[in-house]
Amino acid sequence: MVVVSLKGSYMVKPAEPTWNGTLLLSEWDQIGTITHVPTIYFYKSPPQEWLTPPDTIIKTLIDSLSRALVHFYPIAGRLRWIGGGRLELDCNAMGVQLMEAESEAKLSDFGDFTPSPEFQYLIPDVDYKVPISELSLLLVQLTKFSCGGISLSLTISHAVVDGQTAIHFISEWAKLARGEPLGVPPCLDNKAFRAGEPPRATPRFDHSQFDHPPFLVGQTSNVEERKKKTTIAMLKMTKDQVDKVKKKANEGQIIGSGHAYTRYEAITGHIWRSACKARQHRFDQPTALGVCVDSRTRMQPPLPPKYFGNAILDVIATGHSGEIVSRPLGYASSRIREAIETVTDEYVNSAIDFLKNQPDLTKFQDLHALGSDKGPFYGNPNLGVSSWLTLPMFGLDFGWGKEFYMTPGTHDFDGDCLILPGHGEEGSLVVAVCLQEVHMEAFKKFFYEDIII
Repeated sequence: MVVVSLKGSYMVKPAEPTWNGTLLLSEWDQIGTITHVPTIYFYKSPPQEWLTPPDTIIKTLIDSLSRALVHFYPIAGRLRWIGGGRLELDCNAMGVQLMEAESEAKLSDFGDFTPSPEFQYLIPDVDYKVPISELSLLLVQLTKFSCGGISLSLTISHAVVDGQTAIHFISEWAKLARGEPLGVPPCLDNKAFRAGEPPRATPRFDHSQFDHPPFLVGQTSNVEERKKKTTIAMLKMTKDQVDKVKKKANEGQIIGSGHAYTRYEAITGHIWRSACKARQHRFDQPTALGVCVDSRTRMQPPLPPKYFGNAILDVIATGHSGEIVSRPLGYASSRIREAIETVTDEYVNSAIDFLKNQPDLTKFQDLHALGSDKGPFYGNPNLGVSSWLTLPMFGLDFGWGKEFYMTPGTHDFDGDCLILPGHGEEGSLVVAVCLQEVHMEAFKKFFYEDIII
């Protein structure tokens, strides 16, 4: 068991005075996962100059973080509820929490670094029992191991940033830590999505993606499914396996556009089919798959590349398990592509107006971490598959070298899947999947066997 002891805790505030006031969050910020999302970076022992004196690393992190917060000052603020299930951001420069810890464990104790309960000791604990107005939006933990290696874990509020914004912030923080100047400052104008303004028009599209995902046939709620024990697997795919899945998806292509299915569409379709088989659904079981689409480049004009906030729109691919399992892989991929292709400028603006017309957004929020079983649930018979393939997640160098391994923190919700770039071989992938324990072994069997059939 990994034992971690806390050496120090610091509240890091912007190094200079920043704008003080209320920032109206976008509609995108208000829905989906509004709690914190963790990632962990593992580093081998830093060069000797970082170890003497022993506090060089923590001092560098604190100093550079405080300077980064001058530009990314919303992250140093606090959220507060304003009614109707909506949040606003008080830019009050209260700061972010940075903790320093040490452990007698060695990096080798983590094996292949598959996310496990041990990881919880490396990730800052977010106490959702305290008022949200007191919670830091970013918590960081530096852990030093007895072998000389270190880990740096970050957990950041999804109500304020999406993956693109989080990586932009972390990358700029690392530049400052290396003694380099800030690269590109964030664009803090979220007027395109702002929640506090009235709808511009009546929604023009059907926004069934905001409806509750299907239940198991014969059930009227997902209460029992939420209670079932889950487990996590990190399934590695070689480049050859990835290519085989893409080839299978594109055999007798369903969509007539002539464009080959993307790596995401092919792999996600494969995950969907494997899950339907493992869960042993009835033929007529409705099933939904949540897809995260970045709307930055789909709006007209496109959002600035370094737009700060959430610009991810969740859309839903739907089908029946029997068809997804019995038809070729290209069928599942076609359902996913159809969902993605709905995300146009008109569709995005219609979705914004749809959300602005809602008197209460609570039913659209994943509040599991806050102790609520309300909101969307993408467990059995559904899935949610996110991709980090295009995020520049790797190569995070604060001055002592790049990480040798990066992994998401604990994602223990049934149906939660994440596609990551592989480590080592170019073109390889890792699929991080969380399913109910009773289905995981069957899922892994179908996942690998169906690649070679």
